[in-house]
Amino acid sequence: MSLQAEFEKYAEDVKKVKSRPTDQELLDMYGLYKQVIVGDINIDKPGMMDVKGKAKWEAWDSRKGMSKDDAMTAYIALAKETIEKYGM
Repeated sequence: MSLQAEFEKYAEDVKKVKSRPTDQELLDMYGLYKQVIVGDINIDKPGMMDVKGKAKWEAWDSRKGMSKDDAMTAYIALAKETIEKYGM
């Protein structure tokens, strides 16, 4: 299985966990996912009133410069850990 195919599989599987991961776990996965799909962040930081949007922006921004393959590998590892922790 290629890295891309494995990434896509875990991106789908992680949505099926039995209980909701912590906010930090979700933000970590979001940042890695966006880095894989879009690359380095390309949007302006949301205003201070948009707490959720700002957190998501910061999670993605923290991955700036990470290669697509490294982001996929890290995402897969985090998704596996999440699935193990919360079950499917």
